[in-house]
Amino acid sequence: MPKVGMKPIRREALVKATIAEIGRTGSLDVTVSQIAKRAGMSSALAHHYFGGKEQIFLAAMRHILSIYGAEVRGALSMADTDQARIEAIIRASFSTTNFKQEVVSAWLNFYVLAQSSNEAKRLLRVYQRRIASNLTYSLRPLVGERASDLAYGMAALVDGIYLRTGLGANASNPDNAVSLVLSWLQSERLSE
Repeated sequence: MPKVGMKPIRREALVKATIAEIGRTGSLDVTVSQIAKRAGMSSALAHHYFGGKEQIFLAAMRHILSIYGAEVRGALSMADTDQARIEAIIRASFSTTNFKQEVVSAWLNFYVLAQSSNEAKRLLRVYQRRIASNLTYSLRPLVGERASDLAYGMAALVDGIYLRTGLGANASNPDNAVSLVLSWLQSERLSE
């Protein structure tokens, strides 16, 4: 007889184990068995809760996006100007929770999976629309019609920094990443 209330606990353990295993290997070349072992359960139980590796990975990305969204909302609630809102979004993007090695590895693999998985592609589009919408809303009072273009550029810089860090080409620390994006915005605003 199954233990009542264990499903959410086991699912969370599998999600965290997935993020940790992808961070360890740097790729999706992990098996459900490796993930389950790290979570302290059988691969059969992992398959029971998620169905397969792609579903476990998508659940892990939903978890990462949920944490990111909560950090952005929390940071925005403290921001009292449009500039502060922009900085809050960028700082949340590179917070110590969101910009740690295993999360960056998960993002890198998420971008790759979105090329072949409709569900991953849909989830990536949701993220992209939200960051662009949040940035555009805060940029519009500052730059008018250029807000959408600048929001797109800032979001591309965030993604680019994650990609470069994930590939090990240009490992960045959070403060440098925030400074880079905000400096880019400042230079673009001055060039108008």
